[in-house]
Amino acid sequence: MADKPSSGEILGIPYNFERPSLGRLLASYWQPDKGMLVEKPFGIGYTLNLANWRSWIVLAVAGGLYYQQTQSAATGGESGESGESDDDGPVEVIVDGD
Repeated sequence: MADKPSSGEILGIPYNFERPSLGRLLASYWQPDKGMLVEKPFGIGYTLNLANWRSWIVLAVAGGLYYQQTQSAATGGESGESGESDDDGPVEVIVDGD
């Protein structure tokens, strides 16, 4: 019975299930000569290259969206911000027939 490879590509998506060392982990997240996405040191797919300035913009946007979400959850959602009342009582509608 042949051993299965622990790294390679399936349908163009890289995978690597070799036990990562600390040096390989650090080297995979900081590759100045590569683009914004690099192969993950362990697992399936790609990860951000922290040596690329575009990765820092992605992290800043994600952090800003997470902060906005936690703030809106802490204030009770959006119903209080838009001026709508929480009264779900009946509404009277008058139609003027000309």
